[in-house]
Amino acid sequence: MTDTFPSRSNCPINYAVESFGDKWTLLIIRDLMFKAKQSYGDFLTSSEKISTNILADRLKRLEELGIVMKEVNESNRSRVIYSLTQKGLDLLPIMLELTEWSGKYDAQTSASQAFLERIAKDKQRLIREIRATWEYT
Repeated sequence: MTDTFPSRSNCPINYAVESFGDKWTLLIIRDLMFKAKQSYGDFLTSSEKISTNILADRLKRLEELGIVMKEVNESNRSRVIYSLTQKGLDLLPIMLELTEWSGKYDAQTSASQAFLERIAKDKQRLIREIRATWEYT
């Protein structure tokens, strides 16, 4: 599946920036991918303190881009659950690269040394392990 939304240019870096290049979108993807957050309320508990209007806007944008999908929780019909689509999960290598880069240059990183070592030691194995937790049919 490819997108055809209007953009400033057809540059691949521009496409990525327009898709998830603001300061909040990658944090939402991080929370879905690595922190098992699924609900609107879950995202609001992140330490970065995203505002409700920004969160609603970014979730809507991610859904429109096909990176995130939302479903009604079967056990609580008034609750919406967000999850990554295959397109969203395909961001995993990028997220690990960003984590590794930040771990190298941010002296105050919250990434554990063990996780950073796993990325450095065998990134492809880690990708397979994380992907295995996101079973898509």
